[in-house]
Amino acid sequence: MTKRFFTAVLATESNTFSPIAIDRRGFEASLYARPGEHPDTPTLCSAPLTEGRKWAAQRGYEWVEGTAAWADPAGLINRQAYESLRDEILDQLRDALPVNGVVLGLHGAMVANGYDDPEGDLLARIRQIVGPDVIICCTFDPHSQLTAKRVEALDFFLAFKEFPHIDFVERAQDLLRILDETLAGNVKPSVSVFDCKMIDVFPTSFEPMRSFVDDIIALENADTDVLSISIIHGFMASDVPEMGSKLVVVTNNDRAKGDKLARDLGMRLFNMRGTVMPPQMSAKDAVAEALAHDSDKPVVITDVWDNPGGGTAGDATVILQEIISNNVQNVAVGTIWDPIAVQICFAAGEGATVPLRFGAKSAPHTGNPIDKTVTIKKLVPNAEQRFGDSFVPMGDIATIEFDGIEVVLNSTRAQSFDKSLFEIAGIDYAAKAILLIKSTNHFYDSFAPVAAKILYCSAGRPYPNNPATNAYTKAPKNIWPMIEDPHGLSNAD
Repeated sequence: MTKRFFTAVLATESNTFSPIAIDRRGFEASLYARPGEHPDTPTLCSAPLTEGRKWAAQRGYEWVEGTAAWADPAGLINRQAYESLRDEILDQLRDALPVNGVVLGLHGAMVANGYDDPEGDLLARIRQIVGPDVIICCTFDPHSQLTAKRVEALDFFLAFKEFPHIDFVERAQDLLRILDETLAGNVKPSVSVFDCKMIDVFPTSFEPMRSFVDDIIALENADTDVLSISIIHGFMASDVPEMGSKLVVVTNNDRAKGDKLARDLGMRLFNMRGTVMPPQMSAKDAVAEALAHDSDKPVVITDVWDNPGGGTAGDATVILQEIISNNVQNVAVGTIWDPIAVQICFAAGEGATVPLRFGAKSAPHTGNPIDKTVTIKKLVPNAEQRFGDSFVPMGDIATIEFDGIEVVLNSTRAQSFDKSLFEIAGIDYAAKAILLIKSTNHFYDSFAPVAAKILYCSAGRPYPNNPATNAYTKAPKNIWPMIEDPHGLSNAD
């Protein structure tokens, strides 16, 4: 009998401190594809679906696609939105039965009103439907939480290794490789999880995380019994009971080996705490250093904490105000989220000169709205920027110009993944002295080759970026940096 598999995607990242709620329209603006409607190119979390199509076709398997839904990170998901999308997928699974496996694309940091662990809820319900003998597997984003409920429901899983997440397609291929071997009876996945008792941010573009990731890849390649190693970075903006960093090892039926390796690697990661993020500058210092730099290439200033990829609005103006106050010219800003300003620009039309107020409307500590007379240089409906093998919607965008500064305004929140955001906006980014973008590290692979220098800037307080002082009510209190020695190392023999 032909093997049959069901697949679906339900993903977003929830900053529980963000004032921007997500309803179904939030998913529809980013990705909402009914069965069979998903495009050939994946989004960040939907690579298991698109890669699975090819995998199933090559093997003559039936590949039953359910709904794929992804919303750009923001605050809590509307309860009805989560439950309706969940139930839509569960009904599709019931209609697809019997199946040999369920392959999912999840993020892992989703929080809904009434649900601290929506992914755990979804996976437990899937397990109840298919029973104990059907394989359930998935990929996670590393900026996620890993709950006991998810581990219990899944046969195996893995997370992207890279931050920026340039490897989401490769990880989907790894997931399907392990599924292949499991179906053939060659392996029996065993999952080991070590709680690092910490929360931090772990960019892999530079040391010390670059070597750490290279080493875990080498370990996977050297030992056929180690099927996968994943770092769950955690997501510090999610106030949930099981928030934090974890190390996951999937072995071929060798739990003792997996437990030891997960602990050894987890403690190595713990010992790197507080050393992995590049230094961050104030807005004043970042602009001053950019002005002092003499190069034919642009200096990139990244607004680290007003990153829509972390659930913020992406409309902070603190750094832009510093640029304006210093009369800096030949600057491009990509992007500032302001749907109302975009609507005004589209109504006025390309080439028009209008008074415009934009930015800093979403929350306190994000600067002040900018009031300028601007020229509307370009309007693009339904714009998209690249991110690796995927395309990220930006909504309608308007490029405005004033005082030697060009700003891309967007109607759908999106962080600055790729320099293509400037290209589609009609901006010659390479000719600029300064590029101001909003991202923590996903921008790096695209912008580093064209930048004279990259300056990481901490401006305002749009994001809860200090776990030691964040106003958590549910997150664990016994992890670093809330306490200095969660593993009791100072008391060790």
